[in-house]
Amino acid sequence: MLDRGWMVFASVRRAGEAPEGTRELLFDVTEPEGIAHAATQVEELDGLVDNAGIAVAAPLEFLPPEELTRQLDVNVVGQLRVLQAFLPALRTSHGRVVLMGSVAGRSALPFLGAYAMSKFALEAMADSLRLELAPWGIHVSLVQPATIATPIWTKGQRNIEDFPTEAVELYGARVQRFRQLAAERSSKHAKPVDIVSDAVEHALTSARPKTRYLVGTDAKRRAFVQTFPDRLRDRLLTRFLFKGV
Repeated sequence: MLDRGWMVFASVRRAGEAPEGTRELLFDVTEPEGIAHAATQVEELDGLVDNAGIAVAAPLEFLPPEELTRQLDVNVVGQLRVLQAFLPALRTSHGRVVLMGSVAGRSALPFLGAYAMSKFALEAMADSLRLELAPWGIHVSLVQPATIATPIWTKGQRNIEDFPTEAVELYGARVQRFRQLAAERSSKHAKPVDIVSDAVEHALTSARPKTRYLVGTDAKRRAFVQTFPDRLRDRLLTRFLFKGV
């Protein structure tokens, strides 16, 4: 967007981390006061990209409720906090909203239930916002990538050994197999970030922005499998994810 001549506000959690050429806004999406202060620095806004996110991975049986709360607070409630704060500036310019969803908002995988819950919630948020903000000409788009070359899956993940002994006994082998497969696909098949940024750019600048952008071959493949009957879908995923376990 800088190359296109836009003024870009970059939100960061630590001072000095904004990319060169952008205007830094310092806040965390879980802290309302910081968001509100940042919003006072922006009078008019042509587009808002809500893309903060974390990934919590664990068998749901042993997922601490506070970890689910943290997952939803960053990926869902945090996105709404930011949107609410900056909507007056967006309304002035009849701007656009881009939510960073995931194919996980259409296809939930085992051990990533918390993450999928957050992305399914963004699907509902996008559908409601499109209708609610239509009177002001504000377009809302949702981007749905799959495996992208970003560090989200390497940040603060707990090993299965960190869970209770019972969790290791019940789920250990499958979790290890799932993580091994995920690591292999991430290293060999992860798509470059550019394909996501291209979708965001289109959503912000096209005369006819899409409501949803399914990004990458992995995302399209998973979305297609999701159209199968549930039992067939489950059998296919089990065979693919846990073969030999």
